Formats: sequence, structure tokens, C-alpha cells
Amino acid sequence: MNHFETIEDFALRLNCRILYKSEQHGILKIDNQPDGIHNLILGIAPPILIMEQFLFSFRQDNLDMFKKLLQKNRDTIHGAFVINEEGDRVLFRYTMQLQNLDFNEFESALNSLGLLLSEFSQQIIDFSKL
Repeated sequence: MNHFETIEDFALRLNCRILYKSEQHGILKIDNQPDGIHNLILGIAPPILIMEQFLFSFRQDNLDMFKKLLQKNRDTIHGAFVINEEGDRVLFRYTMQLQNLDFNEFESALNSLGLLLSEFSQQIIDFSKL
């Protein structure tokens, strides 16, 4: 099984819904509604797997928001809040080595994102209104 097939298998074993897949481009887009995960992009780019989840857009820089996001990063076990290159969207992003990636590590990463979204949901909603 190649890396793409392995990641797709892991996602299906976790009851994720595959919304889009392109083995040629190394991209899967998945949902896991019970965990609040919507349109999570999985980029299979050997030697790494990149997970990116769009969270919200913002219109102007807000020091308090950035500070709170960085503080929350400290509590996050897997992944972190990041800002896109254009500087107007906040994403969750996590990268892992594909070579030794196992099911438990993949599951932990998704669980961490789900937990982050549930614990920080009101703050994310508030930030999205800025």
C-alpha cells in the first residue's frame, strides 16, 4: 500500500467521509461531523503528511486575537493555529512524517483537532466576527 492509500484507509477506519480525493496531486478532503471536522485537507507530500483545517477569516489584524491563538497553541498537543500567506485566514495545521506514521498517531492528530474545536469553539466563533 502506498502513502496515499494508507492515509485514505486510516481516514475510512475512523469513519471519516471522503469529500474529494486526487491521488495524482496527493490530496484528500475529509469530514468527520461528530468531531466538528469539516473539509480537512490532507496533503500527502512525501516525506510528510500535511493536515489543514480552515477555521475562520478576519478583516483586520487584532493583537488580542493573535495573542490568544498563540497562547492556545501552547495547550494544543498536535498541530497549531496558523495564518495563511495572504494574512486573512486562520487555519489549524499539523505535519507528520509519513515514513513511520501509524494509525494511532493519525487518530491522535484528528482527536486533537476535534478536542481543540470543541474546547475553543466559542472563541473561534467570536474571532470570526472580528
